Amino acid sequence: MSGGAVAGLIASGAFAVLALFGCFVLLKLGKIFDEAAARVRQTGIAIDEGTARVRQAGTTVDEVNVALAHVNKELDRVDAITANVQSITTNVSSLASLFSATLGGPVVRVAAFSYGVRQAVAKRSRSEVESRVKSQIKTEKAARRGSADPGDAPLAAAGERRGGR
Repeated sequence: MSGGAVAGLIASGAFAVLALFGCFVLLKLGKIFDEAAARVRQTGIAIDEGTARVRQAGTTVDEVNVALAHVNKELDRVDAITANVQSITTNVSSLASLFSATLGGPVVRVAAFSYGVRQAVAKRSRSEVESRVKSQIKTEKAARRGSADPGDAPLAAAGERRGGR
């Protein structure tokens, strides 16, 4: 074999080794691309799941906004009711003050007058009872004395007439 043939043989062997090395590199590179594709698919799935969660969160936020709008509407109603109650309270207070100013004085005077009348009637009744009792006692004393002293009998009869009225 000639030198050119050996050189061609060496060159073809080196080329074959180089080709095998290239195939090996391409095989490794293919595995890397496959792994990268799998990672991209997993990332896509994760992104889809994240998107679904974001959509759910958006729906939840919308529902919360609707609930807050309803709560605000109810609070407006409560504010109106509170204002009405405050107005009613003010009116009742004014009415009570008016009643107190208008009828309070005369009612107190009537109560005081009726109390005085009751006391006077009770005092008069008491004094009448006392005078009757005193006259009876005098009559009884006179009667006792009358059995002892006959000259006191006219006085007893006169006391009886005065007490009996």
